[in-house]
Amino acid sequence: MSKRPLVGVVIGSLSDSDTMSACEDMLKKLDIGYELVVSSAHRTPEKTRDYSINALSRGIEVIIAGAGWAAHLAGSLASYTTLPVIGVPIDSSPLAGIDSLLSTVQMPPGVPVATMAIGKGGARNAAVFAAQILALKYPEIEEKLKAYKEEVKGRQKGR
Repeated sequence: MSKRPLVGVVIGSLSDSDTMSACEDMLKKLDIGYELVVSSAHRTPEKTRDYSINALSRGIEVIIAGAGWAAHLAGSLASYTTLPVIGVPIDSSPLAGIDSLLSTVQMPPGVPVATMAIGKGGARNAAVFAAQILALKYPEIEEKLKAYKEEVKGRQKGR
């Protein structure tokens, strides 16, 4: 698999890096090229808009957005692109991520965002979900994904 970025991982601030490292680790495990960008829907809205508008032409095929504090990062990105956008709510606020979950999952009709669980588990699943989307086009990603799913199944059986 070429290491050219197929996935854009966008975080609202550097403080989101700890949670989203689980996403990066999984993308690396599945040998999927990605790029990491820090861009806020509220603090740098023009940068966020420009990233989303130009992602497809630069070869990005899936966007994963992780943000906390009721940030509308995933929805903002989704509003400017036809690419699939996966949102990861981050538990960085006094509301323990419930605000992020609601702002990510409650999108208006016509602007969908696939929303994962709050925190690192959601970040990991976002990478797996991105791999499942990409596996429709890239057989080598499908093979890595199958191997990973067998590994997960093996852990359940005590192997």
